[in-house]
Amino acid sequence: MTTPYPFTAIVGMDDLRLGLLLNAVSPAVGGVLVRGEKGTAKSTAVRALSALLPDVAVVAGCRFSCDPVAPDPACPDGPHSAADEAAGVSRDARMVELPVGASEDRLVGALDIERALAEGVKAFEPGLLADAHRGILYVDEVNLLHDHLVDLLLDAAAMGASYVEREGVSVRHAARFLLVGTMNPEEGELRPQLLDRFGLTVEVAASREPEQRVEVVRRRLAYDDDPAAFAAKWAEEEGALRERIEAARALLPAVRLGDPALLQIAATCAAFEVDGMRADIVMARTASALAAWAGRSDVTADDVRQAALLALPHRRRRNPFDAPGLDEDKLDDTLREFGGDSDDDPDPGGPDGGGSPPQDGPGTPPESDGGAGDTPESGDPGRHSDNSEGSGGSESPAGSGETADPPGSRGGEQPAARAAEPFRTKMMSVPGLGEGAAGRRSRARTEHGRTTGATRPRGALTKLHLAATVQAAAPHQRARGRSGTGLVVRRDDLRQASREGREGNLVLFVVDASGSMAARQRMSAVKGAVLSLLLDAYQRRDKVGLVTFRGKDAEVALPPTSSVDAAAARLEQLPTGGRTPVGAGLLKAHDVLRIERMRDPSRRPLLVVVTDGRATGGPEPVALAARAARLHEAEGIASIVVDCESGPVRLGLAGDLARHLGGTAVTLDDLRAESIAGLVKDVSTGSGTGARTTSRRAA
Repeated sequence: MTTPYPFTAIVGMDDLRLGLLLNAVSPAVGGVLVRGEKGTAKSTAVRALSALLPDVAVVAGCRFSCDPVAPDPACPDGPHSAADEAAGVSRDARMVELPVGASEDRLVGALDIERALAEGVKAFEPGLLADAHRGILYVDEVNLLHDHLVDLLLDAAAMGASYVEREGVSVRHAARFLLVGTMNPEEGELRPQLLDRFGLTVEVAASREPEQRVEVVRRRLAYDDDPAAFAAKWAEEEGALRERIEAARALLPAVRLGDPALLQIAATCAAFEVDGMRADIVMARTASALAAWAGRSDVTADDVRQAALLALPHRRRRNPFDAPGLDEDKLDDTLREFGGDSDDDPDPGGPDGGGSPPQDGPGTPPESDGGAGDTPESGDPGRHSDNSEGSGGSESPAGSGETADPPGSRGGEQPAARAAEPFRTKMMSVPGLGEGAAGRRSRARTEHGRTTGATRPRGALTKLHLAATVQAAAPHQRARGRSGTGLVVRRDDLRQASREGREGNLVLFVVDASGSMAARQRMSAVKGAVLSLLLDAYQRRDKVGLVTFRGKDAEVALPPTSSVDAAAARLEQLPTGGRTPVGAGLLKAHDVLRIERMRDPSRRPLLVVVTDGRATGGPEPVALAARAARLHEAEGIASIVVDCESGPVRLGLAGDLARHLGGTAVTLDDLRAESIAGLVKDVSTGSGTGARTTSRRAA
C-alpha cells in the first residue's frame, strides 16, 4: 500500500485544511467542495486526511461495514446475531474514489435481475456508496460527473442511506460518509442546486511567493525519493493531529450553541439572501465543530464568522455567470448589528483559533505536495479574467461601420461593448436521434428517459424490459419443465429496455466582430443574445466553444469546454473593428468541429453563426464564404444563422449564408422565447446529399 503524503506536511491552504478537519470532526457538516486550478494538491490533501481518521469497528464479514455496537437492522447482510456483533474487527477508515466515468450500478450497487426473476433472491452486489460507509467518499472533478450520478450521490449523503430499485426489487443500506469533491472551475460549474448540497466550499490557488513554492518542491521531492522516511519524519505531528480530531469528536456533543449565536447565523443567511434553510443548518453545525476543534464548549461570534466564510459563498451563486464569493465587510456589519464582538480581522484559522493543524513539524510551516499555496479570500469574485485584445480604435465610417485594414493589422479596433441584458431563448435542437452524453437539448438514446423498445443486452443487463422478457420466456416454459407458479427464466430471455431522452450537444458560436457589427449599438445587442444562448446551453448541459472573426482572419477565442462562464468572460471582452471575413470564420469553425469530432464522436454539434452576412474580408469574400458554408452543409452539421442586420434597409445576406449552410436564419428578436413567432425551427438532414428541410414545433 502506498504511503500517503502527511497531512501536516501540507504548506498553506489553511481554508482547505480547516474545511477537511471540520468534516472529520463532524461529518454532519455535509462534506466539502474544493474549487481550484489544476496542480494545487487538492487530491493529495484529501488522501492525506484519510490516514488521520480513527479506526472503525465493523462486524466481521459484513460488506456494508455495520458497527458491532449498533448494526443496521436493514443491512442486506443481516440481521446480525449477537455472535456476529461480538466478533467485530477493527480496520482503517476507507477512502473510496468515485471515477468520473463510473456507472450508476458502480455507484449504488447492482441487483442480479436474472436471479431475482428466476429464484426470487435479492442478489445484491454493493457499490461504492457501501464501500465508503463510515469513511471518505472522494469525487475528483465532481463537476464532470453526469447530473443524475451527482443527484444520487448527494441524496445518499443527505439521507445517510442508499436505495436501489430495479423492477420492483428494492434494497436499502446505510451510507454515511465524509463527502469531498474537487473541481477546476475552468472545466465547468456545478448547478446551484447541487452546489447547495455541499456543506462547505473552499477555494485554493498556487502560492505566488517564491519561498513557499521552493518549500513545496523540496518536500515533494523528498517524499518521492522515500515516502516511508518522509512520513516517519512527520509521524509525531500526524499523531498529535489525530489525537486532536478524536478529542474534538468527543467534545462536540457538549458544545453549546446559544440563542445569540443562532440569531447571528439566521441574520447572516437572511442578509446574504441565500435560498432555503440548509445554509442556516450547515452554519450551525460548522460553528459547533469550530468550537470543538478549538477545545471550547461555547460557540463564539468568531466561530459564526468563520462558518459563514466556509458555508455561504457557493450558496450565493444564482446563475452560471455569478462567481462564488462573500462580502466580508457586509458580514462583519451584520455580526456587529446582531451582537457580534468579533475583531475586525479575526484569524480563526490560526493555531490559537483552532483552524490549523499543529505547525511545529520539521522545517518551515507545513506545505502541500504539489503547488499548494495561499487561499484567496472568500470574497474573491473568481479567476476567470482574461486580458482584452485592446481597445480604442478609429471611428467607423458611416454606412458599413467598417474601417480599412492597415498593413499587418486586424483592422480598426474599437472598445469592447457591454452586453445587453440576457433573455430566455427559444429551444433549438439538432435533428435526428443521437447517442451523446445526457443533457437537455436534442433527442437521443440514453440510459434514462421514456422506454421506446427492447433489445438483447450487450454485456451486463442494466435496464430490464419486463414485458419483453416475459414474452421471450413464455413459449419455452413447458420445454423447461415448469411445474410451479414461478416463471422459468434464462439469460437468453432477458431483454434490455431501449430508452429515449435528451443529450447535450456542442454549441459552437461563430461571432462576427467586424466594424459593421459596432454600428447602432448592434454589438451590445449581439452580446446580449449570445449571452442568452450561453445561459440556455448551461441549462441544457451543452459544451460550448467560441470562434470570432474580424479584420483578415478568425481565431478560436475559446476551445470547446463545459465552462459557459469562461465563454461569457471571453465574449464580454470581445472588441470590434475591421472587415468581415465570414469565410475565414466558417473555415476555422470547420477545423474546430473536425478536431472535436475525433475527441468526442458521439457529441453532435450545433453551429450558431452570429453575423449580418456582409462578407468583405479576404480575396473573393462572398465566394469563399459560400464554399466554407457548403463544407458544413455537406457534413450534415445543424446550423443556425442569427441575422444581426438592423435598420430600414436590409440586404438579407445572412439568409443567403443560411441557405448555403443548409440551415435556418433567425433575427435577434426571433431568438426570444416570448416573441410572437413562438415556434422552434429544427433542421432535418436529408439522406446522402446533406439537403435540409425546415420543420416547426411548439416551443
